[in-house]
Amino acid sequence: MAKKLYYKIGEACKILDIQPYVLRYWETEFTSLSPSKSKSGQRTYTEEDLKVIGRIKELLYEEGFTIAGAKKRLEGELEGGGLKPLRPLDLSSKSAPKKAVTAKPEKTPAEPEKTVKTKQKTEGRASKDGEVDSAKVKELEAGINAALSQAQEILALLDTGTKKR
Repeated sequence: MAKKLYYKIGEACKILDIQPYVLRYWETEFTSLSPSKSKSGQRTYTEEDLKVIGRIKELLYEEGFTIAGAKKRLEGELEGGGLKPLRPLDLSSKSAPKKAVTAKPEKTPAEPEKTVKTKQKTEGRASKDGEVDSAKVKELEAGINAALSQAQEILALLDTGTKKR
């Protein structure tokens, strides 16, 4: 199939296996993603735009970055001379995916590039980028688990009380 000069939002989403609302949201978050618009106001994406979108998808869904982490990584890659995609995009219509990806991945782990050294420096306080020390997180998790356990016990008591009547 011959390469096209531009793709409409539906075509881009079909190629990249994402929903249009996800792509429109990413446009608000990633400054490097700003498609042109036709005379009628419809978004048009170049192959370079599709590569950027594909890389954003890889960072978020495959590499597990948060939006903030993906922004930093993408900016660094673009400033460093180009994107580093995991695999090339197949722009043929035969490769259209069967199932679209939703806006929220199943998990949103912290940015992978954080180092242990950074965490040790920030112990006891939050760093500039909002990182919290692990001891505080563990303490909060324990409190949440205790509250959850108590709530489950209360629900069990309420359930047994309604069954007796």
